[in-house]
Amino acid sequence: MTTTRARAHSAGRLSSKDGADRRSPGRVRFMGVLLILLSLISAAGCYLVFSWWLPSDSERYQDYRAAEACSSRAMEQGQTDCLSTWHLTVEKTVNKTSGKSSSYEATLTDRDSWRGTVSFGDPGPLLERLAPGDQVTATAWRRDIVVLSKNGVRQNTSEAPRDELQMNAAVGVLAALLAAQTFVFGAVRLARPRDHEPFTWNPYGRRLLITITAVSFGVGLPATWIGIPWWTVPAVAVPVVVCVAGLLHHRLRSRAASGV
Repeated sequence: MTTTRARAHSAGRLSSKDGADRRSPGRVRFMGVLLILLSLISAAGCYLVFSWWLPSDSERYQDYRAAEACSSRAMEQGQTDCLSTWHLTVEKTVNKTSGKSSSYEATLTDRDSWRGTVSFGDPGPLLERLAPGDQVTATAWRRDIVVLSKNGVRQNTSEAPRDELQMNAAVGVLAALLAAQTFVFGAVRLARPRDHEPFTWNPYGRRLLITITAVSFGVGLPATWIGIPWWTVPAVAVPVVVCVAGLLHHRLRSRAASGV
């Protein structure tokens, strides 16, 4: 009975090595090259986030905050970096909440037959009160309607710049950590094609990917809600993921050494 159990246990361990024993070294190395290429793509995405997307959104928000009401001369010259005010009429509204297909929109018209649609991130506080025929005041900046108001109730449209750089940082951190994970997994396959445990998808890679995603957005979302600086996202998320990765690696190595 003991011998039979030992054989069954051994067979179960051999079959759970993510196919490492069944793959030729050439195929494993090829997979390593693909993972390294994937890491370079992810690293490029991280670079774009922190070198272009985040600074661009930050500059746009600061410009919006500093914008003043357009003067008569600015209006005549067609300047768009100032805040212009328009009186429009609501033609129709869409206030639909149904899971992934939620839609919040208002179609507006003016006396000159102009017609346009603005979208919102949620129905309140203004959109849910609007009805066809209502007169609203629209604030435009850089040719986009950024605010609608009526009787003192204001609501930003989806085009309004927001100080939500924490989520930009969360995406950048996610890309950076994915680049690090895929690079290490690929490099190990190139260096040790016959013995790249525990750097396999199951369980280490899968758990690490879940951890990276959960920590990146688990830090980014609360940082956005609280309003703390964006740089706190990488400052917190990266050490947490590194510690979890180290603990998972140590646990898997210890388990392999003990034969459990």
